[in-house]
Amino acid sequence: MSEKRRVMLKLSGEALAGEKHFGFDDDTIREVAQEVKSAVDEGVEIAIVIGGGNFWRGRQSEAVDRYKADQVGILATVMNCIYVSEIFRTQGMKTMVMSSIQIGDMAELFNKDKALKAMSEGTVVFCAGGTGHPYFSTDTGVVLRAVELECAEILLAKAIDGVYDSDPKVNPDAKKFDELSIQEVVDKRLGVIDLAASVICMENHMPLAIFSLNEKHGIANALKGRITGTRVTA
Repeated sequence: MSEKRRVMLKLSGEALAGEKHFGFDDDTIREVAQEVKSAVDEGVEIAIVIGGGNFWRGRQSEAVDRYKADQVGILATVMNCIYVSEIFRTQGMKTMVMSSIQIGDMAELFNKDKALKAMSEGTVVFCAGGTGHPYFSTDTGVVLRAVELECAEILLAKAIDGVYDSDPKVNPDAKKFDELSIQEVVDKRLGVIDLAASVICMENHMPLAIFSLNEKHGIANALKGRITGTRVTA
């Protein structure tokens, strides 16, 4: 039997808000759930990290310092994982929320062995709370968990269909990359993930793939290894 494919999927909080751009859009989440279910049904092991941007976007008030603002962002990711995991359940999937911070019975504390066992049994594991520490972005949390869970790659679902050498909205001649290295991402300041996360990718040879969230069956295809966007090697 061939080895199962295990991947980390990163979804933005804003994407789950749909056209409302705030909170949750259940229809959007159900569509994502069906895409994920398609891959799970084919035996793909999946962990998911969700950003908190549908509730909290950085320092939204000058009255709140960075430390506290980041704590709010950490809690926003926990809320997202709890809610989205329940919508996934309504679509016939098994889910588990594992948090980097102690949060009572709302989520289990992250444990690699438990997560791997759950994923091997077809459960989608939601990794909430980022790294659990301020001053680290969700990017760092995504890469950290992907390395810990020995994922084959990290899949970044974006509003854009890949990585370009400049903003295609501004420059109609912007060049899209089919493949490039994480070192090139850093050197060219392409902003795929932040610097701290990029270094962890380089040190642990963790590849990335960037694809369009809006592409029909884009999530399902990416989870099964069919990438039409950009691959980033490490």
